[in-house]
Amino acid sequence: MEKEDALTEALRLAVDPPGTVSVEALRELARDDDANEWDIATTAEHLGLNPHTLRYYERIGLVEVARDSAGHRVYDAASVRRLVFLTRMRVSGMPISDLRRYVELIESGADTVPERREMLLEHRDTLRAQIAQLQLSLAATEYKIATYQEGPLP
Repeated sequence: MEKEDALTEALRLAVDPPGTVSVEALRELARDDDANEWDIATTAEHLGLNPHTLRYYERIGLVEVARDSAGHRVYDAASVRRLVFLTRMRVSGMPISDLRRYVELIESGADTVPERREMLLEHRDTLRAQIAQLQLSLAATEYKIATYQEGPLP
């Protein structure tokens, strides 16, 4: 592969990586069906979280979880949707303090929509900047890997 082709491929991989997010997987996590409820183990498994994390989110007020007659947590569609959002925000680097503020705003009602939107716009700008830097880093890495495939260079 020529160096020009290697750079082009590196840039393509940086912009369009294999294994991108599946819309179907997100739909499954979003759970719009109110008919099914999950226990903590099932919820943790579907979200890729530890049950301790779910308990922590509940303890600090990020999510309210109903209990069944035996006192076990029961995650309905609404709580799972909130947990999907919280999980994505945590993975993206949003601090717990910002998530707590965001949830407080939600619970304060529709009048807080502009402030919530502003929080998300700021976070989006931060993510876009991070993604741009990561894409450059990935492109540099892919390019370097491609140069090594041509054999040892001095």
